[in-house]
Amino acid sequence: MRKGLLSAVLLAFSFVYFAAATLPASAETLHWQFESKHPNIVDVELYSDTRRGHVWPGNKKIYVLDDFSTKTINISCQRGEKVCYGAWVRNRNNLYWGVGYKNRNRCSNCCYTCNGGQTKVIVLNP
Repeated sequence: MRKGLLSAVLLAFSFVYFAAATLPASAETLHWQFESKHPNIVDVELYSDTRRGHVWPGNKKIYVLDDFSTKTINISCQRGEKVCYGAWVRNRNNLYWGVGYKNRNRCSNCCYTCNGGQTKVIVLNP
C-alpha cells in the first residue's frame, strides 16, 4: 500500500511539473520614467535583453521626449525579462544614453527586470 501511495504522489508531482512547464510566461507591466534635460528632441526605444529582437514600441516607431517633463512609458513584458533602454538625440545617433540607437552599445546600469514595478526617474542630461 505504501508503494502505491508513493507512485500516486510521484504521478501527481509529474503532472503538476509538466503542466507548469508548458504554461506561457506570465505578462507583467514595467513602468519606465524618463526626463530629458537636453535642449533637442530625444528618441527612446526599449530592448529586450532576453528575447532577441524584441523592441518597444516596435513597428518602426519610437518614444519621443520633446520637453523637460517626466514621461512614463508602460510596457507589457514577460515576468523576469531583462529590458534595457536606448535613448539618443534625434539625427545624432552618436549622442546617446543607455544602449543607444538600435541597441548598438553596452551599458552598466540601463536595464531593469520586468516584475510589475517601475524604474526610477531616468534623467537624460546633455
